[in-house]
Amino acid sequence: MVRYLLPAIVPFAREAAVLRSFVLATSLLGLVSASALADSLGPDQIRRIDADVTAILDRTRAPSAVVAVVRNDRIVFRKAYGFRDSERRLAADVGSLYEIGSITKQFTAAAIVQLRDEGKLALDDKLSNFLPDAPHADEVTLRQLLSHTSGLPEYLDGPDIEEAATRPATFAQLMARIAGKPLVFAPGSKMAYNNTGYILLGRVVEVVSHRSYRDYVRTHLLDRAGMKRTFTVADESRLAGMAIGYQVRQGTLQRAPTIHDSFGWAAGNLVSTVDDLASWSTALARGKIVNKKSYEEMTTPAPVSEGTSDYGLGLFVDSVRDQPRIGHTGGSFGFTTADEFFPKQNLRVIAFTNGSSDPEPGEMITNAIFDDLFPEIAAAARKAASGENPEITTQTRALFEELQRGSGDYSTLGGKLAAKMKNGLAGRLADRFSPFGSPTRFIYKGARSEGNLHWHDYLIEFGPGSQLKFSIGLDEAAKIASISYG
Repeated sequence: MVRYLLPAIVPFAREAAVLRSFVLATSLLGLVSASALADSLGPDQIRRIDADVTAILDRTRAPSAVVAVVRNDRIVFRKAYGFRDSERRLAADVGSLYEIGSITKQFTAAAIVQLRDEGKLALDDKLSNFLPDAPHADEVTLRQLLSHTSGLPEYLDGPDIEEAATRPATFAQLMARIAGKPLVFAPGSKMAYNNTGYILLGRVVEVVSHRSYRDYVRTHLLDRAGMKRTFTVADESRLAGMAIGYQVRQGTLQRAPTIHDSFGWAAGNLVSTVDDLASWSTALARGKIVNKKSYEEMTTPAPVSEGTSDYGLGLFVDSVRDQPRIGHTGGSFGFTTADEFFPKQNLRVIAFTNGSSDPEPGEMITNAIFDDLFPEIAAAARKAASGENPEITTQTRALFEELQRGSGDYSTLGGKLAAKMKNGLAGRLADRFSPFGSPTRFIYKGARSEGNLHWHDYLIEFGPGSQLKFSIGLDEAAKIASISYG
Protein backbone atom coordinates (compact mmCIF):
# COMPACT_ATOMS: atom_id res chain seq x y z
CA MET A 1 0.00 0.00 0.00
CA VAL A 2 1.93 2.98 -0.91
CA ARG A 3 0.65 4.80 1.51
CA TYR A 4 3.72 6.94 1.76
CA LEU A 5 3.94 10.32 3.37
CA LEU A 6 6.21 11.20 0.46
CA PRO A 7 4.71 10.87 -3.01
CA ALA A 8 5.17 7.82 -5.17
CA ILE A 9 4.26 7.06 -8.76
CA VAL A 10 0.56 6.22 -8.95
CA PRO A 11 -1.09 3.52 -11.03
CA PHE A 12 -2.38 5.21 -14.19
CA ALA A 13 -5.55 3.13 -14.03
CA ARG A 14 -6.52 4.53 -10.62
CA GLU A 15 -6.45 8.04 -9.23
CA ALA A 16 -4.85 6.81 -6.00
CA ALA A 17 -1.40 6.47 -4.49
CA VAL A 18 -2.24 3.04 -3.20
CA LEU A 19 -1.42 -0.34 -4.57
CA ARG A 20 -4.30 -2.21 -3.01
CA SER A 21 -7.79 -2.93 -4.26
CA PHE A 22 -10.91 -3.25 -2.14
CA VAL A 23 -11.77 -6.88 -2.65
CA LEU A 24 -13.42 -8.58 0.29
CA ALA A 25 -13.85 -11.85 -1.55
CA THR A 26 -14.22 -14.83 0.75
CA SER A 27 -12.88 -18.34 0.28
CA LEU A 28 -13.64 -21.33 2.46
CA LEU A 29 -10.10 -21.21 3.74
CA GLY A 30 -10.68 -17.57 4.56
CA LEU A 31 -13.13 -18.61 7.24
CA VAL A 32 -10.27 -19.74 9.47
CA SER A 33 -11.09 -19.60 13.14
CA ALA A 34 -8.94 -17.28 15.23
CA SER A 35 -8.05 -20.34 17.31
CA ALA A 36 -6.06 -21.66 14.35
CA LEU A 37 -3.16 -19.50 15.49
CA ALA A 38 -1.81 -20.45 18.90
CA ASP A 39 -1.03 -17.86 21.55
CA SER A 40 2.66 -18.43 20.90
CA LEU A 41 4.42 -19.24 17.65
CA GLY A 42 6.03 -22.58 16.98
CA PRO A 43 9.67 -23.03 15.98
CA ASP A 44 8.78 -23.80 12.35
CA GLN A 45 6.72 -20.61 12.10
CA ILE A 46 9.55 -18.59 13.60
CA ARG A 47 12.07 -20.13 11.20
CA ARG A 48 9.85 -19.19 8.24
CA ILE A 49 9.46 -15.64 9.54
CA ASP A 50 13.21 -15.29 10.12
CA ALA A 51 13.98 -16.52 6.61
CA ASP A 52 11.44 -14.24 4.94
CA VAL A 53 12.34 -11.10 6.91
CA THR A 54 16.02 -11.68 6.18
CA ALA A 55 15.28 -12.21 2.47
CA ILE A 56 13.24 -9.00 2.28
CA LEU A 57 15.94 -6.98 4.01
CA ASP A 58 18.55 -8.40 1.64
CA ARG A 59 16.42 -7.67 -1.40
CA THR A 60 15.51 -4.09 -0.41
CA ARG A 61 18.85 -3.36 1.30
CA ALA A 62 17.02 -2.06 4.36
CA PRO A 63 19.50 -2.32 7.24
CA SER A 64 17.03 -3.45 9.90
CA ALA A 65 13.51 -4.42 10.83
CA VAL A 66 11.53 -4.81 14.03
CA VAL A 67 8.38 -6.93 13.85
CA ALA A 68 5.57 -7.78 16.23
CA VAL A 69 2.68 -10.23 15.96
CA VAL A 70 -0.34 -9.47 18.13
CA ARG A 71 -3.20 -11.83 18.95
CA ASN A 72 -5.99 -11.25 21.45
CA ASP A 73 -4.41 -7.88 22.27
CA ARG A 74 -1.20 -9.61 23.34
CA ILE A 75 2.15 -9.62 21.57
CA VAL A 76 2.92 -13.27 20.83
CA PHE A 77 6.08 -12.66 18.79
CA ARG A 78 8.50 -9.77 18.65
CA LYS A 79 11.96 -9.66 17.14
CA ALA A 80 14.56 -7.25 15.76
CA TYR A 81 16.80 -7.90 12.77
CA GLY A 82 19.89 -6.08 11.51
CA PHE A 83 21.28 -2.67 12.39
CA ARG A 84 19.36 0.44 13.41
CA ASP A 85 22.59 2.36 12.69
CA SER A 86 24.40 0.72 9.81
CA GLU A 87 27.50 2.94 9.94
CA ARG A 88 28.18 2.35 13.63
CA ARG A 89 26.94 -1.25 13.48
CA LEU A 90 24.45 -0.68 16.27
CA ALA A 91 22.01 -3.56 16.35
CA ALA A 92 18.28 -2.93 16.31
CA ASP A 93 16.32 -4.16 19.30
CA VAL A 94 12.61 -4.50 19.97
CA GLY A 95 12.57 -1.08 21.67
CA SER A 96 14.24 0.78 18.81
CA LEU A 97 12.45 3.89 17.57
CA TYR A 98 11.46 4.38 13.92
CA GLU A 99 9.64 7.09 12.01
CA ILE A 100 6.14 5.79 11.27
CA GLY A 101 5.30 8.28 8.50
CA SER A 102 1.70 8.17 7.33
CA ILE A 103 0.56 5.91 10.15
CA THR A 104 0.39 9.31 11.88
CA LYS A 105 -2.81 9.86 9.89
CA GLN A 106 -4.64 7.44 12.18
CA PHE A 107 -3.94 9.80 15.07
CA THR A 108 -5.06 12.89 13.19
CA ALA A 109 -8.24 11.14 12.09
CA ALA A 110 -8.94 9.95 15.64
CA ALA A 111 -8.53 13.51 16.93
CA ILE A 112 -11.11 14.83 14.45
CA VAL A 113 -13.52 12.00 15.29
CA GLN A 114 -13.08 12.69 19.02
CA LEU A 115 -13.95 16.35 18.48
CA ARG A 116 -16.98 15.30 16.45
CA ASP A 117 -18.14 12.96 19.22
CA GLU A 118 -17.84 15.86 21.67
CA GLY A 119 -20.17 17.92 19.47
CA LYS A 120 -17.50 20.44 18.49
CA LEU A 121 -17.71 19.78 14.74
CA ALA A 122 -19.46 17.61 12.16
CA LEU A 123 -17.64 15.52 9.61
CA ASP A 124 -19.77 16.94 6.82
CA ASP A 125 -18.91 20.51 7.77
CA LYS A 126 -17.20 22.49 5.07
CA LEU A 127 -13.55 23.21 5.70
CA SER A 128 -14.41 26.90 5.43
CA ASN A 129 -16.24 26.68 8.78
CA PHE A 130 -12.82 26.43 10.41
CA LEU A 131 -10.27 27.62 7.86
CA PRO A 132 -12.07 30.09 5.59
CA ASP A 133 -8.87 31.18 3.85
CA ALA A 134 -7.62 27.69 2.99
CA PRO A 135 -7.51 26.71 -0.70
CA HIS A 136 -10.87 25.32 -1.90
CA ALA A 137 -12.23 25.60 1.67
CA ASP A 138 -15.82 26.14 0.46
CA GLU A 139 -15.69 23.08 -1.78
CA VAL A 140 -14.51 20.27 0.51
CA THR A 141 -15.72 18.73 3.75
CA LEU A 142 -13.82 17.31 6.71
CA ARG A 143 -15.05 13.83 5.80
CA GLN A 144 -13.58 14.20 2.32
CA LEU A 145 -10.25 15.28 3.78
CA LEU A 146 -10.26 12.29 6.12
CA SER A 147 -11.12 9.80 3.37
CA HIS A 148 -8.85 11.17 0.60
CA THR A 149 -11.85 12.02 -1.55
CA SER A 150 -11.39 15.81 -1.57
CA GLY A 151 -9.59 16.15 -4.90
CA LEU A 152 -7.17 18.68 -3.40
CA PRO A 153 -3.78 19.11 -5.04
CA GLU A 154 -0.85 17.43 -3.28
CA TYR A 155 1.40 19.71 -1.23
CA LEU A 156 4.23 17.19 -1.54
CA ASP A 157 4.35 17.51 -5.32
CA GLY A 158 7.14 19.47 -6.94
CA PRO A 159 10.76 19.02 -8.00
CA ASP A 160 11.97 20.72 -4.82
CA ILE A 161 10.24 18.32 -2.47
CA GLU A 162 13.28 16.60 -0.96
CA GLU A 163 15.00 19.87 -0.17
CA ALA A 164 11.84 21.64 0.96
CA ALA A 165 10.75 18.78 3.19
CA THR A 166 13.89 19.01 5.31
CA ARG A 167 13.35 22.69 6.15
CA PRO A 168 10.97 24.21 8.72
CA ALA A 169 7.68 25.42 7.30
CA THR A 170 4.70 27.28 8.65
CA PHE A 171 1.14 26.21 7.91
CA ALA A 172 0.84 29.19 5.55
CA GLN A 173 3.97 28.10 3.67
CA LEU A 174 2.60 24.58 3.27
CA MET A 175 -0.66 25.95 1.90
CA ALA A 176 1.26 28.21 -0.46
CA ARG A 177 2.49 25.04 -2.20
CA ILE A 178 -1.04 24.37 -3.47
CA ALA A 179 -2.40 27.92 -3.68
CA GLY A 180 -3.92 28.68 -7.07
CA LYS A 181 -3.96 25.06 -8.19
CA PRO A 182 -7.29 23.59 -9.31
CA LEU A 183 -8.93 20.57 -7.75
CA VAL A 184 -7.74 17.31 -9.29
CA PHE A 185 -11.29 15.97 -9.40
CA ALA A 186 -14.72 16.84 -8.06
CA PRO A 187 -14.87 16.31 -4.28
CA GLY A 188 -16.47 12.99 -3.40
CA SER A 189 -16.16 11.54 -6.89
CA LYS A 190 -12.96 9.52 -6.41
CA MET A 191 -10.47 8.38 -3.82
CA ALA A 192 -6.87 9.53 -4.31
CA TYR A 193 -4.36 9.37 -1.48
CA ASN A 194 -3.61 12.93 -0.46
CA ASN A 195 -1.36 14.33 2.26
CA THR A 196 -2.67 17.90 1.96
CA GLY A 197 -5.96 16.97 3.59
CA TYR A 198 -4.24 15.79 6.74
CA ILE A 199 -2.21 18.96 7.09
CA LEU A 200 -5.50 20.87 6.95
CA LEU A 201 -7.06 18.51 9.49
CA GLY A 202 -4.18 19.08 11.88
CA ARG A 203 -4.90 22.80 11.76
CA VAL A 204 -8.62 22.15 12.30
CA VAL A 205 -7.72 20.23 15.48
CA GLU A 206 -5.90 23.32 16.73
CA VAL A 207 -8.66 25.76 15.83
CA VAL A 208 -11.40 23.68 17.42
CA SER A 209 -9.54 22.47 20.53
CA HIS A 210 -7.62 25.73 21.16
CA ARG A 211 -4.50 23.63 21.75
CA SER A 212 -1.46 22.88 19.65
CA TYR A 213 -1.71 19.75 17.52
CA ARG A 214 1.27 18.24 19.37
CA ASP A 215 -0.29 18.90 22.76
CA TYR A 216 -3.67 17.54 21.70
CA VAL A 217 -2.14 14.33 20.36
CA ARG A 218 -0.09 13.80 23.51
CA THR A 219 -2.92 14.46 25.95
CA HIS A 220 -5.93 12.97 24.18
CA LEU A 221 -4.35 10.13 22.20
CA LEU A 222 -0.90 8.99 23.29
CA ASP A 223 -1.48 9.24 27.04
CA ARG A 224 -4.90 7.63 26.76
CA ALA A 225 -3.38 4.69 24.87
CA GLY A 226 -0.51 4.34 27.34
CA MET A 227 2.16 5.25 24.78
CA LYS A 228 5.29 6.27 26.63
CA ARG A 229 7.78 5.87 23.78
CA THR A 230 6.15 7.86 21.00
CA PHE A 231 7.56 11.22 19.93
CA THR A 232 7.93 13.33 16.80
CA VAL A 233 10.79 13.71 14.35
CA ALA A 234 11.68 16.95 16.16
CA ASP A 235 12.78 14.80 19.11
CA GLU A 236 14.99 12.37 17.17
CA SER A 237 18.37 13.84 18.09
CA ARG A 238 17.79 13.23 21.79
CA LEU A 239 16.18 9.79 21.62
CA ALA A 240 18.21 6.81 22.77
CA GLY A 241 17.69 3.87 20.43
CA MET A 242 16.57 5.99 17.47
CA ALA A 243 17.09 4.23 14.14
CA ILE A 244 18.85 5.99 11.28
CA GLY A 245 16.97 6.10 7.98
CA TYR A 246 18.70 4.90 4.81
CA GLN A 247 18.00 4.93 1.09
CA VAL A 248 19.79 3.53 -1.95
CA ARG A 249 21.27 6.22 -4.16
CA GLN A 250 23.31 5.45 -7.27
CA GLY A 251 23.68 1.87 -6.15
CA THR A 252 24.95 2.62 -2.66
CA LEU A 253 23.21 2.68 0.70
CA GLN A 254 23.27 6.21 2.05
CA ARG A 255 21.94 7.96 5.12
CA ALA A 256 18.64 9.61 4.23
CA PRO A 257 17.73 13.18 5.13
CA THR A 258 15.18 13.71 7.89
CA ILE A 259 11.84 15.25 7.08
CA HIS A 260 11.27 18.34 9.20
CA ASP A 261 8.69 18.00 11.94
CA SER A 262 6.76 21.03 10.71
CA PHE A 263 6.71 19.78 7.13
CA GLY A 264 5.36 16.28 7.74
CA TRP A 265 3.33 17.42 10.75
CA ALA A 266 -0.22 15.99 11.01
CA ALA A 267 0.31 13.95 7.83
CA GLY A 268 3.34 12.06 9.13
CA ASN A 269 5.64 13.27 11.91
CA LEU A 270 5.46 10.57 14.60
CA VAL A 271 8.26 8.33 15.85
CA SER A 272 7.39 5.18 17.80
CA THR A 273 8.16 1.59 18.80
CA VAL A 274 6.33 -1.58 17.83
CA ASP A 275 5.11 -1.98 21.43
CA ASP A 276 3.64 1.52 21.51
CA LEU A 277 1.99 1.12 18.12
CA ALA A 278 0.48 -2.19 19.27
CA SER A 279 -0.89 -0.39 22.34
CA TRP A 280 -2.36 2.33 20.12
CA SER A 281 -4.02 -0.09 17.74
CA THR A 282 -5.55 -2.06 20.59
CA ALA A 283 -6.79 1.09 22.34
CA LEU A 284 -8.30 2.44 19.11
CA ALA A 285 -10.09 -0.81 18.27
CA ARG A 286 -11.31 -1.38 21.83
CA GLY A 287 -13.05 1.97 22.27
CA LYS A 288 -10.48 3.73 24.46
CA ILE A 289 -9.80 6.48 21.91
CA VAL A 290 -13.13 6.79 20.09
CA ASN A 291 -16.33 4.88 20.78
CA LYS A 292 -17.09 1.59 19.04
CA LYS A 293 -19.57 3.16 16.61
CA SER A 294 -17.02 5.77 15.59
CA TYR A 295 -14.36 3.10 15.11
CA GLU A 296 -16.73 1.24 12.80
CA GLU A 297 -17.10 4.47 10.84
CA MET A 298 -13.31 4.81 10.61
CA THR A 299 -13.08 1.30 9.20
CA THR A 300 -15.84 1.62 6.60
CA PRO A 301 -14.72 2.58 3.06
CA ALA A 302 -15.87 6.04 2.03
CA PRO A 303 -18.54 6.20 -0.69
CA VAL A 304 -17.45 7.66 -4.03
CA SER A 305 -19.46 8.32 -7.17
CA GLU A 306 -16.82 6.84 -9.51
CA GLY A 307 -15.08 3.52 -8.94
CA THR A 308 -14.44 2.25 -5.43
CA SER A 309 -12.58 3.38 -2.33
CA ASP A 310 -10.45 1.30 0.02
CA TYR A 311 -10.08 4.00 2.66
CA GLY A 312 -12.24 4.89 5.64
CA LEU A 313 -11.26 7.66 8.05
CA GLY A 314 -7.51 7.38 8.63
CA LEU A 315 -7.40 3.65 7.84
CA PHE A 316 -7.24 1.50 4.73
CA VAL A 317 -9.90 -1.20 4.45
CA ASP A 318 -8.90 -3.73 1.82
CA SER A 319 -7.67 -7.29 1.46
CA VAL A 320 -4.60 -9.42 0.93
CA ARG A 321 -4.66 -13.10 0.00
CA ASP A 322 -8.43 -12.62 -0.32
CA GLN A 323 -8.58 -11.87 3.41
CA PRO A 324 -10.02 -8.63 4.85
CA ARG A 325 -7.38 -6.26 6.18
CA ILE A 326 -7.53 -2.97 8.10
CA GLY A 327 -4.48 -0.81 8.64
CA HIS A 328 -1.98 1.61 7.25
CA THR A 329 1.57 1.83 6.02
CA GLY A 330 3.92 4.73 6.40
CA GLY A 331 7.00 5.97 4.64
CA SER A 332 9.31 8.93 4.95
CA PHE A 333 12.92 9.55 3.98
CA GLY A 334 14.67 6.33 4.97
CA PHE A 335 11.79 4.51 6.70
CA THR A 336 8.86 2.29 5.79
CA THR A 337 6.41 0.87 8.31
CA ALA A 338 3.19 -1.15 8.32
CA ASP A 339 0.50 -1.89 10.89
CA GLU A 340 -2.01 -4.40 9.50
CA PHE A 341 -4.94 -6.14 11.20
CA PHE A 342 -6.59 -9.25 9.74
CA PRO A 343 -10.02 -9.45 11.42
CA LYS A 344 -10.92 -13.01 10.37
CA GLN A 345 -7.75 -14.31 11.96
CA ASN A 346 -7.80 -11.79 14.85
CA LEU A 347 -4.19 -11.10 13.92
CA ARG A 348 -2.19 -7.89 13.83
CA VAL A 349 1.26 -7.70 12.24
CA ILE A 350 3.50 -4.66 12.68
CA ALA A 351 6.77 -4.12 10.85
CA PHE A 352 9.22 -1.21 11.03
CA THR A 353 12.22 -0.83 8.70
CA ASN A 354 14.88 1.84 8.28
CA GLY A 355 15.19 1.53 4.52
CA SER A 356 12.95 3.28 2.02
CA SER A 357 12.20 1.59 -1.27
CA ASP A 358 9.27 0.72 -3.46
CA PRO A 359 7.96 -1.97 -3.09
CA GLU A 360 7.89 -1.09 0.60
CA PRO A 361 9.77 -3.52 2.86
CA GLY A 362 7.43 -2.75 5.76
CA GLU A 363 4.34 -4.00 3.94
CA MET A 364 6.25 -6.83 2.30
CA ILE A 365 7.17 -8.11 5.76
CA THR A 366 3.60 -7.99 7.08
CA ASN A 367 2.37 -9.87 4.00
CA ALA A 368 5.12 -12.47 4.31
CA ILE A 369 4.45 -13.06 8.00
CA PHE A 370 0.75 -13.56 7.29
CA ASP A 371 1.70 -16.17 4.68
CA ASP A 372 4.07 -17.83 7.14
CA LEU A 373 1.36 -18.12 9.78
CA PHE A 374 -1.43 -19.17 7.39
CA PRO A 375 0.25 -21.11 4.56
CA GLU A 376 -3.02 -22.81 3.54
CA ILE A 377 -4.65 -19.44 2.90
CA ALA A 378 -1.59 -18.28 0.94
CA ALA A 379 -1.64 -21.44 -1.15
CA ALA A 380 -5.36 -21.05 -1.92
CA ALA A 381 -4.83 -17.43 -3.01
CA ARG A 382 -2.06 -18.57 -5.35
CA LYS A 383 -4.21 -21.20 -7.03
CA ALA A 384 -4.59 -20.51 -10.73
CA ALA A 385 -8.05 -20.12 -12.26
CA SER A 386 -9.25 -22.50 -14.93
CA GLY A 387 -9.54 -21.53 -18.57
CA GLU A 388 -6.09 -19.99 -19.00
CA ASN A 389 -5.05 -19.22 -22.57
CA PRO A 390 -1.30 -19.97 -22.69
CA GLU A 391 -0.79 -17.72 -25.72
CA ILE A 392 -2.31 -14.70 -23.94
CA THR A 393 -0.29 -15.47 -20.79
CA THR A 394 2.91 -15.56 -22.84
CA GLN A 395 1.91 -12.26 -24.44
CA THR A 396 1.22 -10.72 -21.03
CA ARG A 397 4.55 -11.92 -19.61
CA ALA A 398 6.40 -10.43 -22.56
CA LEU A 399 4.59 -7.12 -22.14
CA PHE A 400 5.41 -6.97 -18.44
CA GLU A 401 9.08 -7.57 -19.23
CA GLU A 402 8.95 -4.70 -21.74
CA LEU A 403 7.34 -2.46 -19.15
CA GLN A 404 10.03 -3.30 -16.61
CA ARG A 405 12.74 -2.44 -19.15
CA GLY A 406 10.94 0.70 -20.28
CA SER A 407 11.44 -0.22 -23.92
CA GLY A 408 9.98 -2.47 -26.56
CA ASP A 409 8.25 -2.44 -29.91
CA TYR A 410 4.81 -2.55 -28.22
CA SER A 411 3.51 -4.41 -31.26
CA THR A 412 0.87 -6.16 -29.18
CA LEU A 413 -0.65 -2.86 -28.02
CA GLY A 414 -3.52 -0.94 -29.50
CA GLY A 415 -2.68 2.33 -31.21
CA LYS A 416 -3.70 4.70 -28.39
CA LEU A 417 -1.89 2.76 -25.67
CA ALA A 418 1.22 2.35 -27.84
CA ALA A 419 1.26 6.11 -28.42
CA LYS A 420 1.03 6.76 -24.67
CA MET A 421 3.97 4.44 -24.11
CA LYS A 422 6.09 6.33 -26.59
CA ASN A 423 5.04 9.68 -25.09
CA GLY A 424 6.36 8.99 -21.60
CA LEU A 425 4.15 6.35 -20.02
CA ALA A 426 6.76 3.64 -20.66
CA GLY A 427 9.33 5.48 -18.55
CA ARG A 428 6.90 6.03 -15.69
CA LEU A 429 5.86 2.40 -15.67
CA ALA A 430 9.48 1.25 -15.80
CA ASP A 431 10.15 3.32 -12.69
CA ARG A 432 7.19 1.62 -11.08
CA PHE A 433 7.77 -1.98 -12.12
CA SER A 434 11.54 -2.41 -12.43
CA PRO A 435 12.19 -2.32 -8.66
CA PHE A 436 10.10 -5.48 -8.23
CA GLY A 437 12.75 -7.55 -10.01
CA SER A 438 12.09 -10.78 -11.87
CA PRO A 439 8.76 -12.49 -11.18
CA THR A 440 8.90 -15.74 -9.23
CA ARG A 441 5.29 -16.66 -10.11
CA PHE A 442 2.93 -15.49 -12.85
CA ILE A 443 -0.54 -16.76 -11.90
CA TYR A 444 -3.66 -16.60 -14.06
CA LYS A 445 -6.67 -15.46 -12.00
CA GLY A 446 -9.47 -15.38 -14.56
CA ALA A 447 -11.10 -13.44 -17.37
CA ARG A 448 -13.95 -10.92 -17.49
CA SER A 449 -15.60 -8.57 -19.95
CA GLU A 450 -16.17 -4.89 -19.30
CA GLY A 451 -17.54 -2.67 -22.05
CA ASN A 452 -15.78 -3.52 -25.27
CA LEU A 453 -12.71 -5.00 -23.59
CA HIS A 454 -12.02 -8.58 -22.56
CA TRP A 455 -9.79 -8.59 -19.51
CA HIS A 456 -7.30 -11.26 -18.38
CA ASP A 457 -6.21 -11.00 -14.74
CA TYR A 458 -2.95 -12.18 -13.24
CA LEU A 459 -1.21 -12.22 -9.89
CA ILE A 460 2.53 -11.67 -10.22
CA GLU A 461 4.78 -12.60 -7.30
CA PHE A 462 8.36 -11.48 -6.80
CA GLY A 463 9.44 -13.18 -3.58
CA PRO A 464 8.25 -13.20 0.04
CA GLY A 465 5.48 -10.68 0.68
CA SER A 466 5.75 -9.02 -2.75
CA GLN A 467 2.96 -9.33 -5.28
CA LEU A 468 1.21 -7.28 -7.92
CA LYS A 469 -2.20 -7.63 -9.53
CA PHE A 470 -1.77 -7.07 -13.26
CA SER A 471 -4.45 -7.15 -15.96
CA ILE A 472 -4.61 -6.64 -19.72
CA GLY A 473 -7.71 -5.56 -21.63
CA LEU A 474 -7.97 -6.88 -25.18
CA ASP A 475 -10.01 -5.06 -27.81
CA GLU A 476 -11.97 -6.62 -30.66
CA ALA A 477 -8.79 -6.86 -32.71
CA ALA A 478 -7.08 -8.81 -29.90
CA LYS A 479 -4.76 -5.88 -29.26
CA ILE A 480 -3.94 -4.83 -25.69
CA ALA A 481 -5.92 -1.61 -25.40
CA SER A 482 -5.58 -1.10 -21.66
CA ILE A 483 -3.66 -2.36 -18.64
CA SER A 484 -4.28 -2.02 -14.95
CA TYR A 485 -2.35 -2.95 -11.83
CA GLY A 486 -2.75 -2.73 -8.11
